[in-house]
Amino acid sequence: MMPMIDKVLRFALVIVLGTAGSVSAQPSGFLRASGTRIVDGQGREVLLRGIGLGGWMLQEGYMLGIKKEGTQHSIRARITDLVGEKDAERFYRLWRTNHMTRADVDLLARCGFNSIRLPMHYNLFTLPIEEEKVKGRDTWLKTGFDMVDDLLAWCKANRMYLILDLHAAPGGQGKDANISDYDPSKPSLWESEENQRKTVALWRKLAERYADEPWIGGYDILNEPNWTFEGKDKNGREDVSNAPIWDLYKRITRAIREVDRRHLIIVEGNGWGNNYNGFPGPWDDNLAMSFHKYWNPNTEEAIAPFLALREKYGVPIWLGESGENTNEWFRECVALVEKHGIGWAWWPYKKVGNPRCILTVTAPDDFTKVVAYWNGEGERPSREAARRGLFQLVENLKHSKCRFNADVARALIPGPDAG
Repeated sequence: MMPMIDKVLRFALVIVLGTAGSVSAQPSGFLRASGTRIVDGQGREVLLRGIGLGGWMLQEGYMLGIKKEGTQHSIRARITDLVGEKDAERFYRLWRTNHMTRADVDLLARCGFNSIRLPMHYNLFTLPIEEEKVKGRDTWLKTGFDMVDDLLAWCKANRMYLILDLHAAPGGQGKDANISDYDPSKPSLWESEENQRKTVALWRKLAERYADEPWIGGYDILNEPNWTFEGKDKNGREDVSNAPIWDLYKRITRAIREVDRRHLIIVEGNGWGNNYNGFPGPWDDNLAMSFHKYWNPNTEEAIAPFLALREKYGVPIWLGESGENTNEWFRECVALVEKHGIGWAWWPYKKVGNPRCILTVTAPDDFTKVVAYWNGEGERPSREAARRGLFQLVENLKHSKCRFNADVARALIPGPDAG
């Protein structure tokens, strides 16, 4: 039984956080790079403690239990095959509505997180180049911008920073297809000047829209490029120059700075974000370098290359993604990077049937049978059974239907049970 004083303190915490937005949603200026640290408008260091919203705008098959190809376009095709286009569209509409709400952001604030990293799929903001009626022109879609607007409002109300992350760029930016919804039958980001042009245009549009929003913490302009330009390891871990990546980043930066001089720009290396070979040095005075850390020891040696980059170039570094491990590993990793003044964003917030995240989504029995069929481990379900499974799944996405994993939250940020 919770002692009365703990109940009172917990209630007070909820009230304070829940009303913070109504009292004052004004931060202390825009986040910016100051030497090797990220600071607010008053020059005070800000240590980002965040969560990545994997799965909301961009599905990755492993989060659903899919063992084979897990690109979003292939998942949607399989859903359409089972229930038809009309129900597939309804499924994705409800997925976007239920996966992330104000209640979810309130929970993250109560847990102690001060930021959210939003993985974006470009196709919620603009059409693929293959669907544009006029080459070189961009059709802008309302859906993605509305989702960002809503999330930004919820973050403001909780005094949390929102970092925009282009997770799936036009064409896809890596051979690890599931991460960016890459379709090998079409030109990738790196094989198409038109895909690159559209990527630049998208960032300019986003920067123009959010230029005056101080609760936008920064622009993480391309998640985990993993592509060889030199005929080496296919995921780009061994490339020496990585010149096409740096060139595109500079183009994106120039486009952003045409409309937005204040927001922090965050870059990632090749090879899932960590290969900074050939980095030409910072081309902007408000730039940070991101690295990702999975399944390796929590030792000084593991992060030494990134500490060296910070020292060499005099810019902040940020652990933009980590997770998918045990609570003990989580605690060790956070302690390691925070010891060196490095902020972080954990991955992901929600997953289906997995406890290594803040909220676990329960997989309905009928959906489990759907996934078994997709994995080649069961018979094809009837259309009605597939519909039941899919629509119960999107109902289970709701914050109130998920299981809160307090142990994970406390492993990252020790404190009261926020559930």
